Amino acid sequence: MQLPQPTFTTVGSITERALTQFNALVIPAYASDGGPEVYSNEITGQILAMSGHAYPEILAQWPNFAAKPGEVVEIPLTRSGELVRLFILGFGSGSIEDARKAGAAFGRKVKSNGYSIFSTYSGEYDPALAHMVALSLSQYGWNLKSDYSKSDKSAREKGVTSFTFDAELSSVAERATILAEATWRSRDLIHTPSNIKNPAWLAEQAKLLVRKTKNSDLSVIVKKGRELDKFGGLRAVGNSSPSSSPRLIEVRYQPAGSKNWPHVVMVGKGITFDTGGLSMKRPYDLMIPMKSDMSGAAAILTSTVAMAKIKPRVRITALMMCAENMVSGTAQRPSDVITQYGGTTVEIINTDAEGRLVLADGLAYADLELKPDYLLDIATLTGSATLGLGKQYAAMYSRNASLTAQLHEIGERIGDRVWSMPLQDDYLPSLASPVADLNHDASAMDFSAGSVTAALFLEHFAGKQNWVHLDIAGPARSEVDSGEVIKGGTGFGTRLLIEWLASLS
Repeated sequence: MQLPQPTFTTVGSITERALTQFNALVIPAYASDGGPEVYSNEITGQILAMSGHAYPEILAQWPNFAAKPGEVVEIPLTRSGELVRLFILGFGSGSIEDARKAGAAFGRKVKSNGYSIFSTYSGEYDPALAHMVALSLSQYGWNLKSDYSKSDKSAREKGVTSFTFDAELSSVAERATILAEATWRSRDLIHTPSNIKNPAWLAEQAKLLVRKTKNSDLSVIVKKGRELDKFGGLRAVGNSSPSSSPRLIEVRYQPAGSKNWPHVVMVGKGITFDTGGLSMKRPYDLMIPMKSDMSGAAAILTSTVAMAKIKPRVRITALMMCAENMVSGTAQRPSDVITQYGGTTVEIINTDAEGRLVLADGLAYADLELKPDYLLDIATLTGSATLGLGKQYAAMYSRNASLTAQLHEIGERIGDRVWSMPLQDDYLPSLASPVADLNHDASAMDFSAGSVTAALFLEHFAGKQNWVHLDIAGPARSEVDSGEVIKGGTGFGTRLLIEWLASLS
């Protein structure tokens, strides 16, 4: 079950009578040395008058309120009609991050209430965008319970939470809707259990999402069976599950007349479940969240589909490299030698390092066949990436400093944070193999830089393209509900890719 996704609308001037049609009203407050402040204007004064409380009286009743980001004063309203609550919501300094925290905290506060809410918040574009997106993402929910919990059933009955802002934020509301919807769709795909979700299912979901846009600029091509003969990495991993064979799902955004526009190719890891193969994951608990091992593929799918609404002057090809990594009589073995797309031979050492094998095929295919101006891959690739960066940042690798700087800036602003890491050539000898062109898990030498050596392996297949690699193993999953992040798959990368693609126009 999915909880209803919040909506955003804007209005021009609003009357006192119109305000009574909402269920709740929100006034933002900001921290200052002199205490929490609210902006004094006509609409704020009108709302306070309706509540029967002057602002100094409210502060006197809540003396500990300091307008820290996400801090809330909730005032019951006894007027007749639908209006039942006034919230004073802390925005801290009003920065992007404080606006995001305020949105996440308030989104959780009103989750499942089905409220229609009017907010007088009117920040600058970037903080306002962060605030609105957080209002939505913090309310995400998904389950397959046959007998809905009382809270879920109540949320369904009450319906969508709707937020209304002043018309000056109309462009913000429009972009926030696109970003939130795409991230919700990514989370839906990620949270779907793997007895439902396999490569063929993902292909159907891609077709469905494209079809729903009713936009001929988007199209889907699915390669399977003999069409994948040259994709040795995808077949080596995917053949471990004969009943759920691998797919290469190619989603294109190619408007008429776009032949000479910049061409972006994105490659996403789409492992719909990862047991580790014959090199099975240990301990067992590490396997439980592996339905989320297709997070990279989800991000490139939903971000590409979002382009139908944003309409940037960019051509996009998204390559979802989809397979299951299972244990069977047809599974690849340690010591096997496979031939990746383009002819590079690779010695298999650890079958749990499968993600780089499917990505290598996608990168080589893009390099040799698609002529990209930008080549990006995104994957829940290595646990090593979390050792230095934790769960808040994805590891980013590229030789193009301006490109990594751009992605870093967008990530900080939009909430999908990425940190540039070194492609250390001194580690290249670890990829040597006595029987093949490369080994795939850097076992020839013990450098311990697992995320770096994985990136160096992938770089070989990107050729001389303008390439960047995002290892999202840390922020793609969360063990707790916190802020705008929910427990499970976070949809990380979706917002980052949308904003980056739009910036290339």
